[in-house]
Amino acid sequence: MGELSGIENGNKAIGEEAIPVWKFVLVASLAAGIQFGWALQLSLLTPYIQMLGLPHGAASFIWLCGPVSGLLVQPLAGYFSDRCKSRFGRRRPFIMSGACLVAAAVILIGFAADIGHSAGDDMTKKTKPRAVVVFVVGFWILDVANNMLQGPCRAFLADLSAGDEKKMTHAMSFFAFFMGIGNVLGYAAGSYNNLHRLLPFTRTDACEIFCANLKTCFLIHICLLMCLTITALSVVKEPLVNVVDDERKGGSLMVFVELFGALKNLSKPMWILMLVTCLNWIAWFPFLLYDTDWMGREVYGGKVNQSVYDMGVRAGAIGLMLNSVVLGITSILLYFFSKGAKAAKTWWLGVNIVLAVGLAGTVWVSYHAKSVRQLGASGEALPPSFEVKASALAIFAILGIPLAVTFSVPFALAAIYCSRNTNTGGAGQGLSLGVMNLSIVIPQIIVSLSSGPLDKAFGGGNLPAFIMGAVGAVFSGVLAFILLPAPKVDNGVNPFAVGGGGH
Repeated sequence: MGELSGIENGNKAIGEEAIPVWKFVLVASLAAGIQFGWALQLSLLTPYIQMLGLPHGAASFIWLCGPVSGLLVQPLAGYFSDRCKSRFGRRRPFIMSGACLVAAAVILIGFAADIGHSAGDDMTKKTKPRAVVVFVVGFWILDVANNMLQGPCRAFLADLSAGDEKKMTHAMSFFAFFMGIGNVLGYAAGSYNNLHRLLPFTRTDACEIFCANLKTCFLIHICLLMCLTITALSVVKEPLVNVVDDERKGGSLMVFVELFGALKNLSKPMWILMLVTCLNWIAWFPFLLYDTDWMGREVYGGKVNQSVYDMGVRAGAIGLMLNSVVLGITSILLYFFSKGAKAAKTWWLGVNIVLAVGLAGTVWVSYHAKSVRQLGASGEALPPSFEVKASALAIFAILGIPLAVTFSVPFALAAIYCSRNTNTGGAGQGLSLGVMNLSIVIPQIIVSLSSGPLDKAFGGGNLPAFIMGAVGAVFSGVLAFILLPAPKVDNGVNPFAVGGGGH
């Protein structure tokens, strides 16, 4: 793979020192630690908060903290990391601070039931209010911390790329690949029912097996993330750049001035990119937030705190692990084989059609599972047949194909547009990627606010939100194919091709 040489990026020069590929890989590996926690969050926390007593319809509002923190934190982290003059570098202080906050947050989440019990929660009652409060506080901190990590990590890779578009697409491909690795590890940990035996102290009077497994998973997450973070930040030095120097008054408020200025001056291709990305995430978020709950509730026919529901949640974690394996394989295939601007637009349309069909397929699986469901002597649903489980897991696996594109293409394009100094109001890489993050957090707000009312309007369950997602996927693919221009880039690199067709 050779070495990636530093070059000038506008008025930012990182010097002539060659940057080995392994340094890109080491920084990108932080995505595995970040995504390990996201995997646990997406697969286990919706069932967990319901076990603490919050109803299904209200659980969706808990997820509002993610987009709200993303809306505020990523632009702030990007803005200040662009201007940071610390002797440790621009990005590294934010990455290290984010990792420490993640550790604190997952301790609060994992031990929420124990803390609530110690503070006076009655274990005989369905709702544990004190535990819920601790969980929500930890959940907010976790989302803030994850946003502090992801934006500066991507900006760090962009800095190392020094504006070279081919290197930038390679770097974002590495990042997407390690996100898949983190997902596999996280979902595998979440699907294993006896992980708590590694740390027996995690099981307490207030924290039974499911909770103890969750707690153990998060403690493993802390160790993994800290090891990766300390290794990457110790070994990889940040390139020497001219830090964005802003003498204007206004302090932290300037980030929002520049954010709106960047939005006002966005080029037409960037606006189209944000629109199709927004629609794409409207499709993804219902599934990502409620996939394991769907397995436990609709596929397995269980209710919260029933053993069959727990079995469904663990099966959903296995499905997400398969999804991540397919994601990783697809990222590698795209890296080597995706070429040409016209083919890239066809890819975007194709994977969104796959996403729409997969989300619509959840309806068929759910109704088929209900039609063949058998009940035990106690009236509790028995685990579904092999055919039903295989069909559900197949949907998880197939959706790994469009997810690989979603995790890489938009950020590669946004970084390229920024590096070529399109009209972004003078924003740096960090702030520009924060602008791009708006097309992710806004859909999550829409999904979080609409899922509860959809749940109530259609008698409970996750299927209405999944159908909404299928419609969003179709519109995203069609509009991208029709409207999104294929920019001419240097060295024959197509930004839609995650790997630019190889080295």
